[in-house]
Order: sequence, then structure tokens, then C-alpha cells
Amino acid sequence: MTPPPSPTPARPPRAALVVGASGLVGGHVLRLLLEDSAYAGVTVLARRELPLAHKKLQQRVVGFDRLAQIADFPRVHDVFCCLGTTMKQAGSRAAFRTVDYTYVVELARVAVRHRASQFLVVTALGADPRSRIFYGRVKGEAEEALRRLQFEGIQIFRPSWLVGARAKGRPIERMAGLLSPLVAWAFVGPLARYRPIKAEAVARAMVRVAREAPPGTRIYESEEIGRLGARP
Repeated sequence: MTPPPSPTPARPPRAALVVGASGLVGGHVLRLLLEDSAYAGVTVLARRELPLAHKKLQQRVVGFDRLAQIADFPRVHDVFCCLGTTMKQAGSRAAFRTVDYTYVVELARVAVRHRASQFLVVTALGADPRSRIFYGRVKGEAEEALRRLQFEGIQIFRPSWLVGARAKGRPIERMAGLLSPLVAWAFVGPLARYRPIKAEAVARAMVRVAREAPPGTRIYESEEIGRLGARP
């Protein structure tokens, strides 16, 4: 008689760090991780405490200008970086670069020193260090700096316009949310990559990829993010 196959061993529970949890994608990532049995603990780094309590959640109030000075930086497997701002909110190119490049890269450098296995980051469609567009160039330079770090896995997500409810709405994204059901038919063929995407779908894709933990550096463009983040 052929013996029954051995059961697949259960993976040990993981620990996650979320930065940017007060934002559109980060808020969804946090909720999904708290609901996910694969994660035993979730730590949030933020400038102010979120109005949220959960048995798996730890909140740390930090200054992002002093990330490297955190003595007891959380020991986690997966770092979800959902930091990002706009030129209007930042007020200047220098301030924008501080958030979207300096904070992102410094977070990754500190995390890799504390032996995090995987870094998952939201950048943007069109990220390219050689772009003539300042926004895309900064995002691309951040990606380039991250690639040089020694994580087991670096997962880069480049969504198109994000659709979802923000505490502080961004007019362009709000317009995209209103128009996307009406003009989705137009985003076909080469234009499909510009189709607005729900922030919740981006978050689902990030958590799904984190659990699979593919090694090396991978880039997920908006169309692939949509497929990975589709509801089962």
C-alpha cells in the first residue's frame, strides 16, 4: 500500500512592519495584515498614533528624520513601505524628495541592517531615474538605490492612478475615481497600463506577494498588480 503523502509543513508566522499606514494603500495593507493568520505581529511606524487597537498591532511614534537613531528597531520579516506625497503637499521639490527618496531609502537601509528579509515598496507608473519628469525621476532613483541593498527579496509596485477614499483627498485621484467606471473601456491595448487602480487591489497584491516571498528584485506594473490584487 502506498503511504499517504506527508502533509506540507506549516510556515512559521511572520512579522511585518508597515510605514505609511495612514495613507491610502498603507491603510489597506495594515487591515489585511491584521486579518491574515500568516502574520503573528504587525508594527506601524508613524509620526502620530493611529486610532486603532488590535491584539497583533504595535504602534511606534517616530521622526522619519531620525530613523537610523531608533535603538530598538522592530525585528520583522517583511517591510511594507507605502510612503509618498505630492508636490502640492510637500511644497517644494526638495521636500518632495525628502519623503519619496530619502525616507524610503533610509528606511530600507535601517531595515536591512536589522535583518529584515523582504522590502515591499509602492512607487509609481513611469518610475525611471532618467525620466525628464521630476516625479518619475525621484521614484526611479529610489528604486535604483533600493536595488543595491541586500534583502532576500525586493518587491517594487508601480501602480497607475490610485482610486479610493482618502482622509485628505487629492483632486486628480478623486477625478480618476469618478471617471474610471465611465472611461475604463478606453484603457485597452497599450493604454491599459494607465487604467486607474483601486488602492485596495494594490494592497492585496502586496500582501499576496509578501506571503509568496519571491527572491531577488521584482517589479510589478499596474496591470499585473490588478491581476494579483483581484478578489478571489
